[in-house]
Amino acid sequence: MKTPATEFLARRGVSYSEHPYDYVEHGGTEAPSRQLNVPEHEVIKTLVMQDDAARPLIVLMHGDRTVSTKNLARQAGRKSIEPCRPGVAQRHTGFQVGGTSPFGTRKPLPVYMERSITALPAIYINGGRRGLLLRMKAADLMEVLKPSLVDVALED
Repeated sequence: MKTPATEFLARRGVSYSEHPYDYVEHGGTEAPSRQLNVPEHEVIKTLVMQDDAARPLIVLMHGDRTVSTKNLARQAGRKSIEPCRPGVAQRHTGFQVGGTSPFGTRKPLPVYMERSITALPAIYINGGRRGLLLRMKAADLMEVLKPSLVDVALED
């Protein structure tokens, strides 16, 4: 199934495999992890946040970790950072919450990624609609998004 995210990756020649699952409202990364039988640590959340000036940004985080917004603000050189409200996040990215991908967003947004994600040989990340994860190499994500690496993970 084509989405803005899969089209973005195809235009850049990035290889990935599609892994559909039954979307669970407020199921987070636990539902796809369980259904696809993959470690939740390898399922990467795409979080849309904003700084004190309401400028949007994306944070990529392990499914079994939480973002320290205080540490993120410090490392990103912002006064403060907080999650966007769902409607605001959707306006910034063009994706429905629960189907947000860092690829093919409506407008380019700064991307911050937890540094330890780079150590994973493969990751599962949202493919641009609810119920679709893409499996790809973390190195390919680094190549196409060029995210700023941060150390902001908290144990869930």
